Amino acid sequence: MFTEILNFKIFNKSKVELLKYIKSYEKVNIISGNPEVLFNGLNDELLNKSFKKENSIIIPDGVGTVIASKILKKPVEEKIAGIDVMKEILKIAHLEKKSIYLLGAKEEILRKCSENIKKEFPNLILSGLHNGFFDLNNCEEILDDIREKKPWAIFVAMGCPRQEYFIESNMETLPCKVFMGVGGSFDIFSGISKRAPKWMINLGLEWLYRVAKEPWRIRRLTSIPKFLITVIKYNK
Repeated sequence: MFTEILNFKIFNKSKVELLKYIKSYEKVNIISGNPEVLFNGLNDELLNKSFKKENSIIIPDGVGTVIASKILKKPVEEKIAGIDVMKEILKIAHLEKKSIYLLGAKEEILRKCSENIKKEFPNLILSGLHNGFFDLNNCEEILDDIREKKPWAIFVAMGCPRQEYFIESNMETLPCKVFMGVGGSFDIFSGISKRAPKWMINLGLEWLYRVAKEPWRIRRLTSIPKFLITVIKYNK
């Protein structure tokens, strides 16, 4: 069920199996394990500890993680994108009339994101939302709001490692069952950004589409070869 990469257990079954597995947890932290996130986990003591907890599941979100699993001859069944998992969780919330909380992004993006989610999944309960511009060490008012609303799932869109710090620091005291850092997913739900065409996603070329649309991302791509070199060295 898991492939070990840099001492992190990466879920190696299908997305369908992942959703079944999530249901077995009382509380679960779903981590999108792309090379950048795993590098942060490797070099940050707090995140390293968080990623290795029993209630954390790291999904193979990124072509670099998929290639690393093949290098180690323990290939994952499929690349599982964080936004696809988020959509499946929203679908469950819709079908079972569960509540969610959205935390992160700019106010206007957050509002549009919430509107579009409610249009697509009308039966879910949007219990609360707050933008991502606040002090992580001084956010008791936000935490109190989440505790009061008692959402089933919370999606935190503040980028790595900020969203992971928030989840790790507050997971034990918040009532949510599902925690997930979702990076730029609110941008996509809001319509401000678009995903690659399906054929590019299927060929593992979503990164190329993102770079074409946002050339500044090319600097972040350097994490992939560095990550793969580290994986090879680590397993010599």
